[in-house]
Amino acid sequence: MLCAISGEAPQNPVASTKSGNVFERRLIEAYISENGKDPVTGEELAIHDLVELKSSRTVRPRPPTLTSIPSLLSVFQSEWDALALETYTLRQHLTQTRQELSRALYEHDAAVRVIARISKERDEAREALSKISVNGGPSGNGDAMQVDGLELSVALANKVKATQEKLSKTRRKRTIPDDWVTSETIQQLTPLHTTKTLFDGSRTISLDSEGDLSLIGGSEGKAGIFSIKQDKLVQEFELDGSVTDALWMGNKVAFSTSTGSVQIFENGVESSKFVGHAGEVTALALHPSTEILASVGVDKSYIFYDLTSSKQALQISTDCALTTAQFHPDGHLFAVGGLDGQIKVFDVITCANAANFDEEGPLQAISFSENGTWLASVVRGSSTVSIWDLRKSTQIKVIETGGQIVAARWDYTGQFLATAGPAGITIQQYSKAAKEWSEPSKIAEPGVDIAWGLKAQTLVALNEGTLTVIGSR
Repeated sequence: MLCAISGEAPQNPVASTKSGNVFERRLIEAYISENGKDPVTGEELAIHDLVELKSSRTVRPRPPTLTSIPSLLSVFQSEWDALALETYTLRQHLTQTRQELSRALYEHDAAVRVIARISKERDEAREALSKISVNGGPSGNGDAMQVDGLELSVALANKVKATQEKLSKTRRKRTIPDDWVTSETIQQLTPLHTTKTLFDGSRTISLDSEGDLSLIGGSEGKAGIFSIKQDKLVQEFELDGSVTDALWMGNKVAFSTSTGSVQIFENGVESSKFVGHAGEVTALALHPSTEILASVGVDKSYIFYDLTSSKQALQISTDCALTTAQFHPDGHLFAVGGLDGQIKVFDVITCANAANFDEEGPLQAISFSENGTWLASVVRGSSTVSIWDLRKSTQIKVIETGGQIVAARWDYTGQFLATAGPAGITIQQYSKAAKEWSEPSKIAEPGVDIAWGLKAQTLVALNEGTLTVIGSR
């Protein structure tokens, strides 16, 4: 019977009731007082878990002093016991360290192999992707891989060309309708009616061609159509996320959401859904032909959708997160504004970068004038509107409104430019005869978005989920 610690026959043997191992009492009690565990199994062990074993032993005489040989032998025995206990502990620690090192080396080797495999698969995927050249895009179910197209399909390109040819011919000769709003009427505009809160967190509004039905969406994934004449919601929609933009498209409506989806409804039923953006969709734009819808997002890309076939036409990546967008009135150009403070103008058919205009901060809004040559832009947090001449590629006017601007909209004739912000609404007018700007109206009605009504006789402002109709009495 040997001690499990010293390996020698114990003078005062005890056994553990948990592991059954035999120890020298003084050694195991010293180990328990220091570690509280069984030195062999590592289990929790207390002194009362030890059972004394009866065995015959030789009674040693009491050592007289350290000067005698027996007393020195006793001291040497005590030192040997301490050394044996320490050696046993060190062996245990060494074994445990070896096991941990072996496991760490195995995990490191496995991680290196996984990284090498994934890197190889990534490189193969990139090589395969670089060899793909397509003009079309995936369908609107969002399941197919997104591949950047090079240009529009032939059918859509022909539609863009035909639309440009038709609209550009008549644009210069187009006269102001007889029943269009005048400067005198603009000066008399005042808030007429404010609705109750429709949708919390609303930040976009779109009016139908008759100026009655207002499309509005909120931050809780809900949207609706509000009839100004009936003063009530006539239809509601459930969406995937917060509404970031909304558009009328004839008898259809389109919404973009914070989850990256674009949803289209017809007669209250979802007819198409696109999930092409990796992140929030920030703005929508409708082509003058009404057959192409565009969206931009924080993923630095813009997407064209073929509304006839309900398919994604192409997706183009840029170098900056995009915040706003609009088609040129003739339909051959597409402008986007980004967080880098740059307005990029692209050719719709080839997607080539046709022009760039540098602003002084992230773009809040852009709006093409119906005269076909001017573009208005607003920088986030700014109180000014910049007017750019597309023919000269220069900034020709900076208009100070006296308050922060969130939205800017031209009217159909290109005479009036309405702006909205927390401080109120302003209407700027350009006189073609006098070739000068004026501000015929300033209304103390805050708004986060604004839209022109029928014949520009009214304005509809959106603020904190409520609509305010502005007109003359």
